[in-house]
Amino acid sequence: ACIEPRSLEELFPNWREMGAPLKTEVKEDKFSYLTEKARIPIPVLPGMPMSNHGNYIVRLGNVVRWLGEQAEALGVEIYPGYAASEVLFHEDGSVKGIATNDVGIHKDGSPKETFERGMELHAKVTIFSEGCHGHLAKQLYKKFDLRKDCEPQTYGIGFKELWEIDPALHQPGKVEHTIGWPFDNNTYGGTFLYHLDEGPLIVVGIVVGLDYKNPYLSPFREFQRFKHHPSIEPLFRTGKRIGYGARALNEGGVQSIPKLTFPGGCLIGCSPGFMNVPKIKGTHNAMKSGMLAAESVFDLVTDEEKVSQSPTAGLEPVKYEENLKNSWLWKELHSVRNVRPSFNTSLGTVGGVIYTGLFYWIMRGKEPWTLHHGGPDNAKLKPAKECKVIDYPRPDGVVSFDLLTSVALTGTNHDHDQPAHLTLMDDSVPVNHNLAIYDGPEQRFCPAGVYEYVELEDGSGKRLQINAQNCIHCKTCDIKDPSQNINWVCPQGGEGPAYNGM
Repeated sequence: ACIEPRSLEELFPNWREMGAPLKTEVKEDKFSYLTEKARIPIPVLPGMPMSNHGNYIVRLGNVVRWLGEQAEALGVEIYPGYAASEVLFHEDGSVKGIATNDVGIHKDGSPKETFERGMELHAKVTIFSEGCHGHLAKQLYKKFDLRKDCEPQTYGIGFKELWEIDPALHQPGKVEHTIGWPFDNNTYGGTFLYHLDEGPLIVVGIVVGLDYKNPYLSPFREFQRFKHHPSIEPLFRTGKRIGYGARALNEGGVQSIPKLTFPGGCLIGCSPGFMNVPKIKGTHNAMKSGMLAAESVFDLVTDEEKVSQSPTAGLEPVKYEENLKNSWLWKELHSVRNVRPSFNTSLGTVGGVIYTGLFYWIMRGKEPWTLHHGGPDNAKLKPAKECKVIDYPRPDGVVSFDLLTSVALTGTNHDHDQPAHLTLMDDSVPVNHNLAIYDGPEQRFCPAGVYEYVELEDGSGKRLQINAQNCIHCKTCDIKDPSQNINWVCPQGGEGPAYNGM
């Protein structure tokens, strides 16, 4: 990731002396518009979203591990390998805490010899920081109607690969971003390429807006096609891919941020969605929201008068939302609120770039209006009969790869004999609705080959097969499924992708 150290500076002013793994300061920015064969440079001027002066290229897994070590040194207990699977409530309806899931259960629900009961963790205030599209946050939105005054969240899916390249081509500290090809003018997306100061390693990735309309679009195959652009293919032709991953990310901005507090808890980080979309950066904002929540919660739980006057057993940290809206985080997100929806007009990507230049870079988001996203991503797909099939090139096994070869690099693992964590509300919907109308888009939007339509043994039709063991917990299926029939719940704790330093 390429991160702003602003929040880290506030949290640990001496982070350099402490040995934080921010080793590669950005030395060069490059921003371009791609056509299929050409690259048109766009100047990166101070104040533009793509200006990364003062930022650092990091392996975010290493940064998170280091932050965990600092927390443990302060006495915080961390439980890696345990999944928070259930929200617990007091009799008065306020949040009581969470429960981790039971482990050692057969697929039919009966206990194995290794069965172990989950734990209940109770608290005056529970802070939910699940990341994008958290499954507990979904429950809280419904329970407390937290989204009644905001727009639906809109999302993207981000892919990332880690490569070892020819040292002669390695330029530590170089950051590249592109828009345009491989997408058409009406599909939101962009790419990134970062040169780390180690290896010689680079990270290459693509973000595809999940409000795309053509059900034949495959975000994974768009990514593989992008690497064959003549301006970057030489980097990979003599290199070796050593990592792959994918994850959904929030793109809704301030329009889509829900009410953040409720009796017994609050939401922080990418769960409610604080990503700065034009910058493609959310780490600094996620950290800042956590810091603001911590301060607000501490003031609340240590004030005996407020505790005694609380109308519910679980305390609501109402000052958190007030403090957040008075912080630089909210000011930053408000200034970019119209950038993402500006790409949804009939002018598409070209219109979005023009709008961003006029109203963000020049006016700093001070326009007296707020644009809308136009509904949830799952409602944006057109019927397959109205769309053109996309003919993707075959992977060559050197620069581009097939899906299952890529999934193998994630190290994902799930015990096949456990209750399903990818559940269907109605088993008939995939064939009767998704396949019939949209030609089965889940087999293309999933970045791990989890969903495939296979022929019935008697040849009378097809059925949806779910290869849950491939799941890399990106949450895209829960977001983009046009029928909203797929519900992602957490598997046994500790299972899923085993990203190492991604």
